[in-house]
Amino acid sequence: MTHFEEVADVEEKRSKWPALPLILGLSLGCSLSLLMVSWTQGDTDDSCGDELGNGGLFLGSNRGDPPEDQRGGPGNEDFKPRIVPYHKDPNKPHKKVLRTRYIHTELGIRERLLVGVLTSRATLNTLAVAVNRTVAHHFHRTFFFTGLRSPKVPHGMAVVAHGDDRPVWLMYETVRHLHQHYGLDYDWFFLAQDDTYMQAERLAELVGHLSAGQDLYMGRAEEFIGGEERARYCHGGYGYLLSRSLLARLQPHLDTCRNDILSVRPDEWLGRCIIDYLGLSCVEVHQEMTYRYFELGKNADPEREDRAQFKNAFTVHPVSEPSLMYRLHKRFSQIELDWTYLQIQQLQVQINNLSELTPEGKAGATWPIGVNPPFRPKTRFEVINWEYFTEEHIYSCPDSSPKCELRGADRADVSAVLETAVERLNERYQPQLRFRKRHLLNGYRRFDPTRGMEYVLDLALEAFTQKGHNQVIAKRVSLLRPLSTIEIIPMPYVTEATRVQVILPVTAHEQDYVSNFLDMYVMNTLDTHDNVLLTFLFVYDPFDAQRISQADVFAGIKAMIGEVEKRYGDVKIPWISVKTEVPSQVKLMDIISKKHPVDTLFFLASVWTEVNADFLNRCRMNAISNWQVFFPVHFQEFSPAIVYRDQQPSAASSFTAETLRDGRFDRHVFEEACFYNADYMAARTKMAADILDNDELLESMDVYEIFVRYSGLHVFRAVEPALVQKYVRRACNPRFSEDIYHRCVLSNLEGLASRSHLAMALFEQEQANST
Repeated sequence: MTHFEEVADVEEKRSKWPALPLILGLSLGCSLSLLMVSWTQGDTDDSCGDELGNGGLFLGSNRGDPPEDQRGGPGNEDFKPRIVPYHKDPNKPHKKVLRTRYIHTELGIRERLLVGVLTSRATLNTLAVAVNRTVAHHFHRTFFFTGLRSPKVPHGMAVVAHGDDRPVWLMYETVRHLHQHYGLDYDWFFLAQDDTYMQAERLAELVGHLSAGQDLYMGRAEEFIGGEERARYCHGGYGYLLSRSLLARLQPHLDTCRNDILSVRPDEWLGRCIIDYLGLSCVEVHQEMTYRYFELGKNADPEREDRAQFKNAFTVHPVSEPSLMYRLHKRFSQIELDWTYLQIQQLQVQINNLSELTPEGKAGATWPIGVNPPFRPKTRFEVINWEYFTEEHIYSCPDSSPKCELRGADRADVSAVLETAVERLNERYQPQLRFRKRHLLNGYRRFDPTRGMEYVLDLALEAFTQKGHNQVIAKRVSLLRPLSTIEIIPMPYVTEATRVQVILPVTAHEQDYVSNFLDMYVMNTLDTHDNVLLTFLFVYDPFDAQRISQADVFAGIKAMIGEVEKRYGDVKIPWISVKTEVPSQVKLMDIISKKHPVDTLFFLASVWTEVNADFLNRCRMNAISNWQVFFPVHFQEFSPAIVYRDQQPSAASSFTAETLRDGRFDRHVFEEACFYNADYMAARTKMAADILDNDELLESMDVYEIFVRYSGLHVFRAVEPALVQKYVRRACNPRFSEDIYHRCVLSNLEGLASRSHLAMALFEQEQANST
């Protein structure tokens, strides 16, 4: 939701609302503190109920002041909690106290509502699926009860098959199953048929207002056949609510009801059983809460239904087909959305009226009402800068350029804001005036972390009157795209104890950098006994492969590996030799993948990578099997020949924050990656149908593109300050795809130096040439 405010040239008429009375309620009761003590059952004289019965609730001039007759004196001791200290008896053997895993289990706190949907083999894959897709995810637990299971059970549904399709038998087994397995876990049980549409939020609100400690049988009350008695049963088509205590009392009588009560309708059978053995009838009103329902006509259109009975209904019946279920869900979602917007407007009016009673007065209510006020900087260093933009360009660029083209999400953002501004102006002034955008004069935006993205727009508008006159005017408006409620996304459990398998592909042109890689690997993993393994992948071109017996181009690296294995007796560093003209990342990973277990965590590195413990831990935490892969963005140092020129670079460690000044995070390189072997194999399996042994397609793709295209996993791409690489000009292979080659060239160009360093180098060169 985007908030809109017109700043200039608009005369706004404000209605004067009477000040709402400020009502303060005060209550005093007993409070208990859970302490690590042994609790004993004391006398009833110390209970809180006695104080309430003897006028324990009182109001005084101050919150903590008791009335005069209870200040001091012996009666005052009743307000103090009695703590029984724990004393261990040395004569008794020690017994281990078993605590529950969750505190709500120990305190007896139960979930509020469990929903059971009665379905059949014929409608399990149609109507039951529609119920599951529309409302089931809004309830804590939803079960689908059927007599006979379908050959193919829908995915993601909790289906319980009882083995018999007779309706009364299905009802008997369902009630018995609910009590046996969930009778102690839930306060309320709601049963409905699969041709019933349920409004989940309203049902949850209903049970939230009902007391759980009493017997209740609630739904649409229907007369029994004949209609002679006053007792009623709840119609199954509109759903009915059963309390936990009622279910517990009914359980001993279920077998008797099954044998003695004859009925064709399962809801009528259940109602008769409850009436005969518990003496309870179905009710539609309880504790001033009304069970609301709506009977849908044969050819009814939910989009045109406007009656209050429909809009306020908890359930709608009958729903003849799945498409009607989805249309009902769309209609009720729109009703709830409109009601929410109306509530927001009413709350804004109340806040605006109550602001007059505050010390700041009307000025204390900041725009938009109900949203956090703008951030106020305490020093000049905390000032949030405004970004200037037009419809084509923005004047604040990531690479410090003074001007760059609006693209992608930024362009879509500006277009959406302009469209919203004109739409809100027309809503405010029609039918007297109608506006059409000519162009954007000036645009400003900034991100306020306390409330969201703020916009200020100067618009050139063409205004049309009802008589057909038009005039071009300038108008300034302010908009806010507020931050929504933060949602915590559940993530699978990961641990930092996972073994990391480092894979290092090496070509003949890159072997000069292996010595530094190996030194850092030994210092940061072998010396610290980290749970890491290393495998070299030597990539030979066809010419070097033919001469391997006479002159091995990787003989020097193999000698260094031998020295490391000799120094660390229990360490083995294997290598694999591959012959190929084009060292495609996908081809190399295919070879590695087949030689390792499926649960292996790979870290695909490059010869310029400096492995350290900080990054390896983040690799373990960010790569999650069957969930997420991690592609870090390393920090690339600039060329020291241009940045430092006559000065000497700092001798600090390569992965400290001090050296993150003279460089940049290289967003064009995707060589380093953390992922599980099982995830890579699954993505390659999906890719197999597209390539059909097409080597050219394999050469045109990298591992990053495979995960993006052929896996449903989260592809996590983030800057990694612990991965720092020295400057090097990479050799770009023209045999790769155009996109990979272009990224390599851009990485070399942008990694040379910053604009200021390049400008200074050119300036000095021009000065030298002029002399």
